[in-house]
Amino acid sequence: MVAGAALARHRHAGFQFLFVGDEAQIREALKDHPNLSAASDILHAPDIVSGDDKPSQALRGSKTTSMGMAVNAVKNGEVSAAVSAGNTGALMAISKLALRTMPGIDRPALSALLPTMKDTDVVMLDLGANTECNSRNLVQFAVMGAAYSRIMHGFDRPKVKLLNIGTEEAKGTGTIQEAAATLKGAGGLHMDFLGFTEADKISTGEVDVIVTDGFSGNVALKALEGTARFVTDLLKQSFLSSLRSKIGFLISRPATEMLRGHLDPNNHNGAVFLGLNGVVVKSHGSADAKGVANAVEVAARLVEDSILERISEDLTKISEETPIAEVAK
Repeated sequence: MVAGAALARHRHAGFQFLFVGDEAQIREALKDHPNLSAASDILHAPDIVSGDDKPSQALRGSKTTSMGMAVNAVKNGEVSAAVSAGNTGALMAISKLALRTMPGIDRPALSALLPTMKDTDVVMLDLGANTECNSRNLVQFAVMGAAYSRIMHGFDRPKVKLLNIGTEEAKGTGTIQEAAATLKGAGGLHMDFLGFTEADKISTGEVDVIVTDGFSGNVALKALEGTARFVTDLLKQSFLSSLRSKIGFLISRPATEMLRGHLDPNNHNGAVFLGLNGVVVKSHGSADAKGVANAVEVAARLVEDSILERISEDLTKISEETPIAEVAK
C-alpha cells in the first residue's frame, strides 16, 4: 500500500495521506519514500481484519482494527476517502455501519470499471454486495452507476442498460421490467437508458453502465475474469508449443503485450462502494504499486467531483416524477 501511495503522490503532488495500521511497520516502509513521508500522518491500529474474518467478527472489533479505524476517519471528517485492500465483505459491513447509506438509497452497491474492446471501461454494478434486489434497488444502482461513469469518463449522459437474459422488451423478471419502466419514465436524468443487454455484450463497449443484482453481477464478473485468464494462459501455452510458435511470439510480442496490459487488473483497480455517506474504495488484495495508485486516484476523483451530490441530484428527480417507493411494490 505504501509503494502505491508513493506513486499516487508522485503523480499528484497535492495528495495527503493518513496511514492506519501498525505504526512501526508503516514508519519503516515510509523510509524508502521521503516525499510521501512528508505528506503523511500515521494512526496506529493494534488489530487487523483477516481475510478469513466474517463480517460479524469484523464489526465487533472495528474500533481497534486498521480497517475500522480508517472508515471511521472518513465518518469523522479526518480524511476525504478510505482505500483498503482488505476483506471485501468486512469492509462493506464496516462501511455500511459507520457511514450509513445516503438519503434515498436503500443499499450500497459494489461497482467497478471493467475493460472493453473500446478505449473506455464499462461501469458495472452490483458485483456482489446484494444477492437479492428489488426494482427500487436496481433504479438506485442505475443512478449511482451513471454518476460514477460521468466522473470517471466525463460523459454528460452515460448509456445505461440493465443486464437481462435477452434484449427484447418483454424479456426478464417482473423486477427487471419494473426497473426498466421507471428508468424509461424518468425525465431529466443525467443518463440515456437504453433497455437491456446480455452478458456476452459486457465487454463490447456498446454501453457505459451495466446494472444488475449482486448475484448475477458477481457470477458475470467471475466468468469474465476466468475467461481472461484462460485466453492469456492459452496464448502462452500455444506460443511455447514449438520453435515456430516461439518465433511467432517474438514477432507478435507488441500485440500480446498490449493484450496483457488491457486485461491487467491493476489497470482497472479500485472497486467502489456506491451509495454510502462517504467514499470507500476497495483495492485488489494482490494489486501492485500501480494498482494501488489507481485505486487512490479513483477515490480522489470521486471526492473532487462530488459523487454524493451527483447521485442525490438524480435521485431527487426520480422521486419527484415517479415516486421511487412505488417500484418496490
